[in-house]
Amino acid sequence: MTHSDLSFYSPATHGFVRIACVTPKVHIADPKANLKEHLALIKRAERHGADLVVFPELSLTGYTLDELFNQQVLLDGALSALSELSNLSGAYRCTIVVGLPLRIGHALYNCAAVIHRGRCLGIVPKTYLPNYREYYEKRYFASGADLIEAGIRVNGSGVPVDARFVFHANGFEAFTFGVEICEDLWSPVTPSTDMALNGANIIVNLSASNVLIGKSRARKALCAATSERLICAYAYSASGPGESTTDLAWDGQSLVYELGELIAEGERFTSDSIVLADIDVERIALERQRNGTFNDAVQNKNSIGHGTSFDYLPHELTDFHRPVDRFPYVPNDRERLDEDCYEAFNIQVHGLMQRLESTKTQKVVIGISGGLDSTHALIVTAKAFDRLGLPRENIQGYTMPGFGTSTGSKSDAHKLMKALGITAHELDIRPAAKRMLMDIGHPYSRGEAVYDVNFENVQAGLRTDFLFRLAGEHKGFVIGTGDLSELALGWCTYGVGDHMSHYNVNCGAPKTLIQHLIRWAAKTEFDPKAARILRSVLEREISPELVPIGAAGEVQKTEDKVGPYELQDFTLYYLTRYGLKPSKIAFLAYQAWKDAEAGDWPPDFPEHKRRAYTIGEIRKWAEVFLFRFFTISQFKRSAVPNGPKLISGGALSPRGDWRAPSDATATLWLEELRSRVPDS
Repeated sequence: MTHSDLSFYSPATHGFVRIACVTPKVHIADPKANLKEHLALIKRAERHGADLVVFPELSLTGYTLDELFNQQVLLDGALSALSELSNLSGAYRCTIVVGLPLRIGHALYNCAAVIHRGRCLGIVPKTYLPNYREYYEKRYFASGADLIEAGIRVNGSGVPVDARFVFHANGFEAFTFGVEICEDLWSPVTPSTDMALNGANIIVNLSASNVLIGKSRARKALCAATSERLICAYAYSASGPGESTTDLAWDGQSLVYELGELIAEGERFTSDSIVLADIDVERIALERQRNGTFNDAVQNKNSIGHGTSFDYLPHELTDFHRPVDRFPYVPNDRERLDEDCYEAFNIQVHGLMQRLESTKTQKVVIGISGGLDSTHALIVTAKAFDRLGLPRENIQGYTMPGFGTSTGSKSDAHKLMKALGITAHELDIRPAAKRMLMDIGHPYSRGEAVYDVNFENVQAGLRTDFLFRLAGEHKGFVIGTGDLSELALGWCTYGVGDHMSHYNVNCGAPKTLIQHLIRWAAKTEFDPKAARILRSVLEREISPELVPIGAAGEVQKTEDKVGPYELQDFTLYYLTRYGLKPSKIAFLAYQAWKDAEAGDWPPDFPEHKRRAYTIGEIRKWAEVFLFRFFTISQFKRSAVPNGPKLISGGALSPRGDWRAPSDATATLWLEELRSRVPDS
């Protein structure tokens, strides 16, 4: 069976590797009893679809044996348990990594054995042996740092030994892993560095780290940093109950990180536990491909270790063991969200401050619609003027009602300008728009209710014309308001206000983040009166307000045309940040959005806006996104004004992250989506 034979809803279809970090009950110096515990956990992990099962350090014997490691009967028992486990592993599809002591040549080594489908693939000896404070490993073990090409026999077959082994799955190029053992992680120069540079996308760590107050945090920090630095996944499995507590205690901590993100964490101080995590090895491979520094390091690596392969058979389960944020640009955690909003807001403010200072500009002009984007651009501008010691009166705000302007948005625009103390103006564009529509012969000028794209563009273009000419009149420059989401979707008329300005503070902010930035600023940056108006803006339907309000009061809704911004921002993130296939993005979107009741929502996210999406809806709006992003938007992105980048891998400026031909098509991406994603 291959990935293409599986259901769309199976994680294996989309290139995920399922890791199981297991914590067996330890039986000190009793390999037979430990083997029994191992087999029970392997069976459970296999039922849960595990591709890779990771046991703790010296799991077949226990870690706290001290002088017992020098007993021949123990060593014989450990090798016998390994041989039996290797034989019995033929009944399972998963790859198994266990720990045991092995005598190789004239020395004893603390080893990990990698087993798959009835054979032992390789032995990885521990490189760094702690011999300080409570540790005395050098008393019993030798370092395996230079132990290459030595061998050991398991079930009559020679098994290679190498501290830098990399294991490869046949038929699944991105599924590669290496093994290190406990202290190796804590070293300034880790074995995992060589493994990663030799192609391992996953590093597993068999550990017997004893627990102390605060040590859990240290392990998490190391695992997170290693997975981010090496652009890999890092799975950590530590010894738990059953180890000797003569002087120490053991918590059985299990952790799985990917690119610095915590994917799964087990409950500590338990045994017979399994922690499952679905690792996106394709994302890791794409990130390494994109990262020139990583590839430079590959060219300069110091070692080439053993490599061996094994036959991979994917599981068919459809459960998913991985958190997927609905809003990848917006953290679910309150503290992180506040920190991100603080950073984003201040990046925008300081970007504008620098432009004002460098151009020696004392005044700016900004169009205020009462909508999200212009509201956020205005509060950023107000803070920039405050910090430069410039009077807010120098901010020339213009609300320019057109044919679709609602009473609520116009009222909020005036209230906000007054509350912020800027110089407020109203310029009705309808007379000029009527004249232009008449001059170009548009049907509206003859009394026909034709509200086409040109009808909208006439209004949008006039607003921009007025703003640029007003900037000249005030000897200032125009503040742009268009956001990252609109730029991605091409939801901006070429050369008008959402697209063109002298400096655009919002160009790096997606729509889903802007809503939280306004909410954060209302709480932290402005007085209660201004905050009330900001909250009022947040409650309004997102609309360009270019089409007259209907007889029943219905207003033009942006998301009816371009799709829900929450879904489109989700696609934007995974497409531009990681380059994932459309079908995989749709799968992740389904996992994130299939259940409105499950999972975490960002702090203060309105209850009435919490909803779920079917796979059919996700596919429908993904088609809209792909067509708009690739076919009708790039020429606009090729000519955008300056503005600050806010998000890693998330800028669409042709001078930054995203450089693409304006005449590309969406055919390849749409075909991949339609061929692999169900439409209902």
